Amino acid sequence: MKREKKEKKQKQKKIKDFRRVKTVPAMQAITPFIMTNRVGAMNLMTDRFNVTGLDKYLKQKRAEGLTGITAMHVIIAAYIRLVSQRPALNRFIRGQRIWTRRSIEISLTIKKEMTLESPDTVVKVIFEPDATVEDVYKKMTAVINEYRNDPGGDFDNTAGFLSKAPTLLLKFTIAMLRTMDFFGLLPKFLEKVSPFHCSMFITSMGSLGIPPIYHHLYDFGTCPVFLSFGAKKREYKLNPDGSLYKEQYIDMSFALDERICDGFYYASALKMMKHLIRNPEELDNPPARIFEDIE
Repeated sequence: MKREKKEKKQKQKKIKDFRRVKTVPAMQAITPFIMTNRVGAMNLMTDRFNVTGLDKYLKQKRAEGLTGITAMHVIIAAYIRLVSQRPALNRFIRGQRIWTRRSIEISLTIKKEMTLESPDTVVKVIFEPDATVEDVYKKMTAVINEYRNDPGGDFDNTAGFLSKAPTLLLKFTIAMLRTMDFFGLLPKFLEKVSPFHCSMFITSMGSLGIPPIYHHLYDFGTCPVFLSFGAKKREYKLNPDGSLYKEQYIDMSFALDERICDGFYYASALKMMKHLIRNPEELDNPPARIFEDIE
């Protein structure tokens, strides 16, 4: 009987959405107690990603039936692949301790229509670490179409309900939710609809025709990475023989919580992501191996 209970607990532990990371170096373990909020621990950076081959890849995918595929789908697929190989990127800070997720949760802001009057909402899409570009496209399309065909959704409904409370009551409620979130006591349904509880928040400035912004992280929730990318640009460069060639690129800006992993780890991840964006065909198949975070 005791053995059966033990096995049941082990199975429940295996399928839990997140777990504590207990074997990080001492310096990393104490850092969240020194930098107590996410904004205070935020590093900002911008880099240029070569997308010369991306147009050709996207045209090929559209011809294969993924008619609405964009650079956004490829960037998200690349980040998911990145997390499958560099799992520390999927960590977060809660209660000044380091935790890691099993699935990869991506939040993004969308509009029903590209007009000034059209309201914004945020959707969250959950992926497994072995997701391919096609998986990302199909899942995102389903979630976004569901909202656009029937605006509202769990997040809008929850926010709308809270916003109707008197000012002092709303202030008390949010303070209580922050406290519950700190101790990991937030109700599961709220974590499920909250866009602030995610692996990465992403926004496209390219569709607005402006450069990528440096977007802050949120102190409420668990989001450790905010990625913003701009419009595609072209640049002419010289070959060694003096001839010109055209290169296309996208600028991306990142806000990163430095408490989840060190600079060397982030640098390694950035190099891998640049490789994947340059070679998007590698995202057509699941990874050969998925790496688990440390204990």
